[in-house]
Amino acid sequence: MSQLNIKPNLSNFDEFYEALIDAHRGLTLEQSHQMNAKLVLLLANHIGELDVLKDAMRRAKP
Repeated sequence: MSQLNIKPNLSNFDEFYEALIDAHRGLTLEQSHQMNAKLVLLLANHIGELDVLKDAMRRAKP
């Protein structure tokens, strides 16, 4: 069973954030929400471990 990696793992956080913001540029609010949902599902599929995904959801919840 894998564990959720919560340690910094991106080589360039600023570049990722800029790319994420750029990907949303020009989208309506609805399109932005759709993109976020699709991105979550794509990354969840990439992770592929239900326990890891549940842990991530638990940690992300306000």
